[in-house]
Amino acid sequence: MPTPLPPLRVLIAAPRGFCAGVDRAIQIVELALERFGAPVYVRHEIVHNKFVVDRLRSMGAVFVEELDEVPDDRPVVFSAHGVPKSVPAAARDRNLNFVDATCPLVSKVHRQAERLIEDGRHIIFIGHAGHPEVIGTFGQVPAGTITLVETEADVAGLQVPDPDNLAFLTQTTLSVDDTAGIAAALKARFPTIRMPRSEDICYATSNRQAAVKIIAEQCDRMLVIGAPNSSNSLRLAEVAERLGVPSRLIQRAGEIDWDWLGKPATLGLTAGASAPEVLVREVIDALRQRFDVTEEEAAHTPERMVFKLPRELVA
Repeated sequence: MPTPLPPLRVLIAAPRGFCAGVDRAIQIVELALERFGAPVYVRHEIVHNKFVVDRLRSMGAVFVEELDEVPDDRPVVFSAHGVPKSVPAAARDRNLNFVDATCPLVSKVHRQAERLIEDGRHIIFIGHAGHPEVIGTFGQVPAGTITLVETEADVAGLQVPDPDNLAFLTQTTLSVDDTAGIAAALKARFPTIRMPRSEDICYATSNRQAAVKIIAEQCDRMLVIGAPNSSNSLRLAEVAERLGVPSRLIQRAGEIDWDWLGKPATLGLTAGASAPEVLVREVIDALRQRFDVTEEEAAHTPERMVFKLPRELVA
């Protein structure tokens, strides 16, 4: 008689996985390949997920870090994270055929930044140094008109040209709780700082963090499917850890640390906004090899956000 497998309840967070901006960016690369044929160049990873990037690469996408790696006669797509203004300007100078896959919610922050600078404000930007979205947003406005803060402690040491003429914006993929703390610290130190009219953290980031909070109290362990350079995925693991649930970020089922996982009664499972559902199924299949799995998806309100595709690809 084979030894019976230990029981495991897998509580799957919802919503999880692809957001509308990621879905749109991937479609843009696929449509560009259909329209122009391979190769189509993509500046930076289109989204932060190796599985997605490898699949597009197999279809004929070529991923590069800088525009000068793109031949004059081939189209180029800009990633969902957004790019500095200098990048499309350089593409126009070379008469390159380019398609901008920047998430519309990131583009909205770019427009806010431009308007604030036109209004004579200095911008405090809450974000993570070196992240492509931060680099792209800083590249929308003149040098020296925007200052980065990453933590509440950074706020205390801020040196600004005119404390009474400030505004702040945020990266779209941050921790909702951390950002609220930093925003409160900014408001306390600079009472006249202009707040964003609406929350810059995108709906998908907020929803996925809220979904983790809903299931966390029932979970002994949490697995988050996402890339180590994916800001929104990292935040999901942090949210669970802060609620006392040991959590691990994994890219694929092959990265599960079985010793760490042990034999929990209930395992929470979610996926960052750039992780496809096929990877969720892959992880559950791997769990079924070692456990008698019972799947349960948390109750949720479905996301219905859809972003239009660029006219040049669907006309």
